[in-house]
Amino acid sequence: VQLQASGGGLVQPGGSLRLSCAASGSRFSVSAMRWYRQAPGKQRELVASITSSGITNFADSVKGRSTISRDNAKNTVYLQMNSLKPEDTAVYLCNVDSFYRTYWGQGTLVTVSS
Repeated sequence: VQLQASGGGLVQPGGSLRLSCAASGSRFSVSAMRWYRQAPGKQRELVASITSSGITNFADSVKGRSTISRDNAKNTVYLQMNSLKPEDTAVYLCNVDSFYRTYWGQGTLVTVSS
């Protein structure tokens, strides 16, 4: 399974971004999908997750400011982030579960700065 993340960039504090992560490959079936982030010098953090049935979970740091959704027909997961803060600056990585294995994408950089 290959994962391609996109949608990162430079945004001002208070702004919004929508990240996408598309899974592709042969003979796979995606179950849980997740977004992590890793800021320089910090540990990787689970930001949000969504199960195959649509149950979502968020880190306290983004709760109330973010939405995670998925398009099963496109094997794509989205992360909508609003009211962005400088501390949201990080590389955002997606991962998915497929047939009891977990796959990681390369990530997309989000920089929140004025």
